[in-house]
Amino acid sequence: MKKFVVSVSLLMLMVLVGCTKETIGEGNESVNEQESIRIVTTIAQISDPISEIGGDRVEVTSLMGPGIDPHLYQATQGDIRALQQADIIFYNGLHLEGNMGEIFANMSDSKMTFALGEVVNEDQLLLDEEGAIDPHIWFDISLWKEALNGAVEQLKEYSPKDADYFEQNKLAYFTKLDELQSYSVNKIGEIQESKRILVTAHDAFGYFGRMNDIEVVGLQGLSTEDEIGISDIQSTVDLLIERQIPAVFIESSISDQSIKSVIEGAAAAGLEVSLGGELFSDAMGEYGTEEGTYLGMYRHNVDTIYKALIGGNE
Repeated sequence: MKKFVVSVSLLMLMVLVGCTKETIGEGNESVNEQESIRIVTTIAQISDPISEIGGDRVEVTSLMGPGIDPHLYQATQGDIRALQQADIIFYNGLHLEGNMGEIFANMSDSKMTFALGEVVNEDQLLLDEEGAIDPHIWFDISLWKEALNGAVEQLKEYSPKDADYFEQNKLAYFTKLDELQSYSVNKIGEIQESKRILVTAHDAFGYFGRMNDIEVVGLQGLSTEDEIGISDIQSTVDLLIERQIPAVFIESSISDQSIKSVIEGAAAAGLEVSLGGELFSDAMGEYGTEEGTYLGMYRHNVDTIYKALIGGNE
């Protein structure tokens, strides 16, 4: 009888071990089929499109919300936990998130970690006078499609069974991007060429300027860590006076002090320059609003620039 009980016990143990192995191994695939892929991004310009393309197969978290400056951002303990728990990490790269480079390097040893900017054609990247790469590639919609395509390929690699689903969603989203690009180019093109100058706090709109054929002047350099000198403000004031530019713009994630100094300098020289509105550069709008989406943020910028610079031509 004892032998029988022992045999049954051993048999049950083997069954339990087999079940455990199946749950950890092959059974894990069925679990993954029901669970969303956990994705953590740095900026919302990445998280919003990836949420659209990933659909119900992904759960996306952005570390940097509205009003956050990625150039100066310091990761919190909560951020580190979120990154550790993620299946995939997407970040812009090109030194946008300068203080987090070491974190991404360490994370890449244990999980899929991907910098969208690294797949963009190098010939299309803009450089400043010192040779630093402009990381604000999301303002050139063609480049951003290239970067997002790289991210989607990572999604397909992580979950091959969802590859067709991701591809279909990507194509649908890219159609919206193409429509937005046409809208933007046509709208900015309606501004009188002599008035087509975009003056902002820092040099985040270089790709926007190239795509939309509008001259861009940023008081700061590519990074908000760069200093703004009196000569920078004065040269901007001189340009406004020379070209009779009616408006300048502040940014949602940057102090407005330098732009106010430009307005005051122009007023002292006899030119009334208005504050054209707030643009979204390194951060997007509040979650749940139109400006909290990539498409809505971009369209807001286009419409704000158009209304402020069109002057009496509208």
